[in-house]
Amino acid sequence: MQHADAFHERPLPLFDEAEAVAPLARGDRLPSYIQDHRKRLRARFMEGGAAAMPDYELLELLLFRAIPRQDVKPLARRLMDAFGDLGRVLSASPEQLMAVQGVGEAVMVELKIAEAAAHRIARAKVMQRPVVSSWDALLDYCHTTMAHRETEQFRILFLDRKNVLIADEEQAKGTVDHVPVYPREVVKRALALNASALILVHNHPSGDPTPSDSDIAMTAQIADACGTLGIVLHDHLIVGKSTELSFRQAGYL
Repeated sequence: MQHADAFHERPLPLFDEAEAVAPLARGDRLPSYIQDHRKRLRARFMEGGAAAMPDYELLELLLFRAIPRQDVKPLARRLMDAFGDLGRVLSASPEQLMAVQGVGEAVMVELKIAEAAAHRIARAKVMQRPVVSSWDALLDYCHTTMAHRETEQFRILFLDRKNVLIADEEQAKGTVDHVPVYPREVVKRALALNASALILVHNHPSGDPTPSDSDIAMTAQIADACGTLGIVLHDHLIVGKSTELSFRQAGYL
């Protein structure tokens, strides 16, 4: 199991602490080297997009709006050191973010807005669309919303008779290695939505999507409950940090 303590085993800092610059007084102008740096980053983003930039530079771009009058490179370094990558920075809780030196409410809110926007965009690509034709987008959505969470989350994707995704709901939250799921509640909600099929999704914060014995047993119980009422359980996806496991493809269903 991967614990939060593992995040402290990181490479050397991206920037020197000596680069830290005190906030400017109101009315002061940004030093030219900071202005030029911001201009270069924005230009590189517009020319090459996100693919042309490492995570810490994208994070700097997000911080520009929240901290308009200060060098944000040292804060970007601290956030990357604290959480490991951009995805984990954005998915960190407000309390975790505020615990990082230099993060105030403005920074925290800006980062949570960026996370919410990423989730909304990914979700829009899969809702009200046939799952078969948007499977890659569905996997991207699951990774965007769940891969960087530090606790387990169990979601249900509800499909109609044409396998169009009609609802996506969080069923339960859990700990770092367990989430309580009740088959009766799953089926009850499917009936309420008039769903004909389901896809179960949950994450493994350890990063390893290998199913546990309890994952396999719980899936079998839900499959039995669904079968009794004529509801199809298409799949159960376990989302790891960089990949996912399909119960259907792995032979568990």
